[in-house]
Amino acid sequence: MDKIRMMTPLVEMDGDEMTRILWQYIKDELITPFVDLKTEYYDLGLMHRNETDDQVTIDSAEATKKYGVAVKCATITPNAARVKEYNLKEMYKSPNGTIRAILDGTVFRAPIKVKGIEPCVKNWKKPITIARHAYGDIYKANEMIIPGPGKVELVYTDENGQETRALVHEFTSPGMVQGMHNLNKSIESFARSCFNYAVDTKQDLWFATKDTISKKYDHSFKDIFQEIFDTEYKEKFEELGITYFYTLIDDAVARVMKAEGGFIWACKNYDGDVMSDMISSACGSLAMMTSVLVSPSGVYEYEAAHGTVQRHYYKHLAGEETSTNSVATIFAWTGALRKRGELDGTPEIVSFADALERACIDTIESGRMTKDLALITELPNPTVLNSLDFIKAIRETLEKAL
Repeated sequence: MDKIRMMTPLVEMDGDEMTRILWQYIKDELITPFVDLKTEYYDLGLMHRNETDDQVTIDSAEATKKYGVAVKCATITPNAARVKEYNLKEMYKSPNGTIRAILDGTVFRAPIKVKGIEPCVKNWKKPITIARHAYGDIYKANEMIIPGPGKVELVYTDENGQETRALVHEFTSPGMVQGMHNLNKSIESFARSCFNYAVDTKQDLWFATKDTISKKYDHSFKDIFQEIFDTEYKEKFEELGITYFYTLIDDAVARVMKAEGGFIWACKNYDGDVMSDMISSACGSLAMMTSVLVSPSGVYEYEAAHGTVQRHYYKHLAGEETSTNSVATIFAWTGALRKRGELDGTPEIVSFADALERACIDTIESGRMTKDLALITELPNPTVLNSLDFIKAIRETLEKAL
C-alpha cells in the first residue's frame, strides 16, 4: 500500500532508557511502514542534553511553537545519583518542566480504557481526566542547603529599589530551604484551559489546592479560578448543565475515591504529577495513560505520562528479555499524528491514528498483552508478550484493520 503523506512535520523529542528503545520499535513497526513520516528531530537523551548544556530542550520547545504539534519520549530528570552515573556537568532541571514553562500550557491526562483491565476503584465507571498546571512551583524552584545557624528571608525588591521582607525561618541547626514562585498570567491561562476543556468535553470541573494552609500562594490560585469562572464561564456551564466547584485537595481525594468518574480534576503542578500516577495506576498501569500539553495559543505536545522504565532498561542492556508496556508511548504518537492531521486538513492521518489506537486496544482485548497487564486482567489465559513482540502483535492487528 502507498504510504500516507504528511504535509507539516511533527517536532520529535527522543528520550532516555527503555522508552528510547520502545520509541524506535514503535517508529519502525507502527509508523514508518504506513506513514511518510516527517519530523524535526531533537535528541533529549540525557547525554545529549549534557553535551548542549540543555540548550536542545529549549530548542525543541521553540520548534514546537513553530510547528504547533510535538511528540515527546520520556526523559530522565537527574538526581545526584544520575549526575554521577552519567558524569553530568550539573543536575539539570526537568525537561518537561522547561518545555511546559516555555509553552505555558496545561497538561491533560486520562486513562486508556480497555475491556478486561478494570479500575481497582470499582465505582469508577468513567475516566477521570487530570488537568495539571504546567508552570512553576517546585519545578522552577531554587533551593539552598543551610549549613548552620542563621536567618533566611524572602526579599522582594520593586522597580524603585524598595524592599519588602518576610522571615522564612531562624535556623538554629543545619537544614534546607526552597523558594518557589508562580505567575498570575500562567494561572489565568491554566484556568481558561480547564474551563474550555470542560466546555468542549461537557464534563464537570473540580479544582483543589490547600488554601487553608497556604493563605497567599494557594489562595491566589483559588481566587483567580473563581473570578474567571464567574466573569467568563458561569453562564456557559449553566447552559450545558455542567458544574465547577473548588475544594481542598485532601477533600478532593476523598471525593474522588467515592465518585463514578467522568469529570476533570484540575490540580497544581506537583499535585497533578502525583494524582495522575494514582489515577493511571488504579486504572491498570502507568503505561495506560494519555498525556497532552495544550498551550493557550493552540500548541500541542503529546507524551507518555510515565518515566523511562529504568529497571527494564538495565535488564535490556544485560541481554535479558523485557515485557514493557508501550501503549502510552504509542498513544503519544497517535495523539500527535491526529492533531497534525486535524490542523493540516489531512483526514488520512487522522484515520490512521484512530486505527492504530484501536489496534492497541483490540490486541489487548484479544488476550495478547505485556506482563503488567497480564497480572491484573480479568481476561482468561492471557498471552504475555515481550516488549517487541507486543508491538509486532499490534502491527499484525493494524494491518488486518487497514
